[in-house]
Amino acid sequence: MSILAIILLILLGLILLLIEFAVIPGVTIAGIGGFLLLGGAVYVAFAEYGVLPGFITLAIVLILAPAMIYYFFKSRTGKKMILEKNIDGKLELINKEKIVVGDTGKSIGRLAPMGKIKVNGEIVEAQSTGSFIDHNTEIKILKIDFNKIIVEPLKK
Repeated sequence: MSILAIILLILLGLILLLIEFAVIPGVTIAGIGGFLLLGGAVYVAFAEYGVLPGFITLAIVLILAPAMIYYFFKSRTGKKMILEKNIDGKLELINKEKIVVGDTGKSIGRLAPMGKIKVNGEIVEAQSTGSFIDHNTEIKILKIDFNKIIVEPLKK
Protein backbone atom coordinates (compact mmCIF):
# COMPACT_ATOMS: atom_id res chain seq x y z
CA MET A 1 0.00 0.00 0.00
CA SER A 2 1.25 3.44 -0.78
CA ILE A 3 1.75 6.40 1.49
CA LEU A 4 -1.19 8.08 -0.27
CA ALA A 5 -3.48 5.26 0.90
CA ILE A 6 -2.29 5.69 4.50
CA ILE A 7 -2.90 9.44 4.32
CA LEU A 8 -6.35 8.79 2.84
CA LEU A 9 -7.18 6.35 5.67
CA ILE A 10 -6.09 8.94 8.25
CA LEU A 11 -8.15 11.71 6.61
CA LEU A 12 -11.27 9.53 6.32
CA GLY A 13 -10.86 8.40 9.93
CA LEU A 14 -10.55 12.00 11.12
CA ILE A 15 -13.61 13.04 9.11
CA LEU A 16 -15.65 10.18 10.58
CA LEU A 17 -14.53 11.13 14.09
CA LEU A 18 -15.52 14.74 13.46
CA ILE A 19 -18.93 13.57 12.24
CA GLU A 20 -19.21 11.44 15.37
CA PHE A 21 -18.50 14.31 17.75
CA ALA A 22 -20.33 17.06 15.87
CA VAL A 23 -23.29 15.54 14.08
CA ILE A 24 -24.17 12.15 15.60
CA PRO A 25 -23.14 12.16 19.27
CA GLY A 26 -22.92 8.83 21.03
CA VAL A 27 -21.26 5.60 19.96
CA THR A 28 -22.27 5.13 16.34
CA ILE A 29 -20.91 3.58 13.19
CA ALA A 30 -19.16 6.85 12.32
CA GLY A 31 -17.11 6.82 15.52
CA ILE A 32 -16.30 3.13 15.35
CA GLY A 33 -15.45 3.46 11.65
CA GLY A 34 -13.22 6.46 12.37
CA PHE A 35 -11.26 4.58 15.01
CA LEU A 36 -10.98 1.52 12.76
CA LEU A 37 -9.70 3.60 9.84
CA LEU A 38 -7.13 5.36 12.04
CA GLY A 39 -6.07 2.04 13.53
CA GLY A 40 -5.89 0.55 10.04
CA ALA A 41 -3.66 3.37 8.85
CA VAL A 42 -1.28 2.81 11.75
CA TYR A 43 -1.31 -0.97 11.17
CA VAL A 44 -0.58 -0.58 7.46
CA ALA A 45 2.26 1.84 8.22
CA PHE A 46 3.82 -0.67 10.63
CA ALA A 47 3.26 -3.66 8.34
CA GLU A 48 4.39 -2.09 5.06
CA TYR A 49 7.07 0.38 6.08
CA GLY A 50 8.49 -0.80 9.42
CA VAL A 51 8.78 0.44 12.96
CA LEU A 52 9.91 4.05 12.51
CA PRO A 53 7.28 5.03 9.90
CA GLY A 54 4.68 3.16 11.99
CA PHE A 55 5.50 5.17 15.10
CA ILE A 56 5.52 8.38 13.08
CA THR A 57 2.05 7.54 11.74
CA LEU A 58 0.87 6.68 15.26
CA ALA A 59 2.20 9.99 16.58
CA ILE A 60 0.49 11.89 13.76
CA VAL A 61 -2.82 10.15 14.50
CA LEU A 62 -2.51 10.70 18.26
CA ILE A 63 -1.77 14.40 17.74
CA LEU A 64 -4.14 15.19 14.86
CA ALA A 65 -7.32 13.54 16.21
CA PRO A 66 -7.50 15.43 19.55
CA ALA A 67 -6.21 18.65 17.95
CA MET A 68 -8.86 18.51 15.24
CA ILE A 69 -11.65 17.98 17.77
CA TYR A 70 -10.29 20.74 20.03
CA TYR A 71 -10.00 23.29 17.22
CA PHE A 72 -13.39 22.34 15.82
CA PHE A 73 -15.11 23.14 19.11
CA LYS A 74 -13.11 26.39 19.42
CA SER A 75 -14.21 27.49 15.94
CA ARG A 76 -17.30 29.61 15.31
CA THR A 77 -19.27 26.57 14.12
CA GLY A 78 -18.27 24.53 17.15
CA LYS A 79 -19.13 27.34 19.57
CA LYS A 80 -22.68 27.36 18.23
CA MET A 81 -23.02 23.77 19.40
CA ILE A 82 -21.91 24.46 22.98
CA LEU A 83 -24.32 25.77 25.59
CA GLU A 84 -22.70 28.78 27.26
CA LYS A 85 -25.62 30.04 29.33
CA ASN A 86 -25.73 29.93 33.09
CA ILE A 87 -28.87 28.89 34.88
CA ASP A 88 -30.07 31.85 36.87
CA GLY A 89 -33.39 30.48 38.11
CA LYS A 90 -34.12 30.63 41.79
CA LEU A 91 -35.98 28.31 44.05
CA GLU A 92 -39.07 29.92 45.50
CA LEU A 93 -38.63 29.77 49.27
CA ILE A 94 -41.52 29.92 51.69
CA ASN A 95 -41.61 32.76 54.19
CA LYS A 96 -41.98 30.72 57.38
CA GLU A 97 -42.73 33.83 59.42
CA LYS A 98 -45.93 34.53 57.45
CA ILE A 99 -47.04 30.98 56.70
CA VAL A 100 -47.01 28.33 59.44
CA VAL A 101 -48.52 24.88 59.92
CA GLY A 102 -52.18 25.16 60.89
CA ASP A 103 -52.91 28.35 58.92
CA THR A 104 -55.96 28.38 56.70
CA GLY A 105 -56.54 29.92 53.32
CA LYS A 106 -58.20 29.40 49.96
CA SER A 107 -57.20 27.62 46.82
CA ILE A 108 -56.79 30.05 43.94
CA GLY A 109 -56.94 27.38 41.27
CA ARG A 110 -57.64 23.69 41.30
CA LEU A 111 -55.05 21.64 43.17
CA ALA A 112 -54.64 18.53 41.07
CA PRO A 113 -52.58 17.72 43.21
CA MET A 114 -50.41 20.87 42.82
CA GLY A 115 -51.71 24.40 42.49
CA LYS A 116 -51.71 27.92 43.92
CA ILE A 117 -53.17 28.89 47.27
CA LYS A 118 -53.58 32.17 49.13
CA VAL A 119 -52.66 32.13 52.81
CA ASN A 120 -52.23 35.26 54.96
CA GLY A 121 -52.11 37.43 51.83
CA GLU A 122 -49.30 35.34 50.28
CA ILE A 123 -49.83 33.39 47.06
CA VAL A 124 -47.74 30.21 47.04
CA GLU A 125 -47.58 26.83 45.37
CA ALA A 126 -49.05 23.97 47.38
CA GLN A 127 -49.72 20.27 47.09
CA SER A 128 -52.80 18.43 48.27
CA THR A 129 -52.58 15.22 50.27
CA GLY A 130 -53.61 13.28 47.21
CA SER A 131 -57.17 14.27 46.49
CA PHE A 132 -58.11 17.03 44.09
CA ILE A 133 -59.12 20.34 45.68
CA ASP A 134 -61.45 22.57 43.69
CA HIS A 135 -61.12 26.31 43.11
CA ASN A 136 -62.08 28.61 46.05
CA THR A 137 -62.00 25.79 48.59
CA GLU A 138 -60.96 26.52 52.16
CA ILE A 139 -57.70 24.70 52.91
CA LYS A 140 -55.53 24.03 55.95
CA ILE A 141 -51.73 23.72 55.95
CA LEU A 142 -50.61 20.33 57.26
CA LYS A 143 -46.86 20.40 56.65
CA ILE A 144 -44.20 22.77 55.35
CA ASP A 145 -41.07 21.31 53.83
CA PHE A 146 -38.12 23.29 52.48
CA ASN A 147 -40.08 24.65 49.51
CA LYS A 148 -43.28 22.62 49.53
CA ILE A 149 -46.54 23.16 51.37
CA ILE A 150 -48.87 20.20 51.95
CA VAL A 151 -52.55 21.10 52.39
CA GLU A 152 -55.92 19.46 52.83
CA PRO A 153 -59.43 20.82 52.40
CA LEU A 154 -61.09 22.11 55.58
CA LYS A 155 -63.84 19.87 56.81
CA LYS A 156 -67.03 21.77 57.57
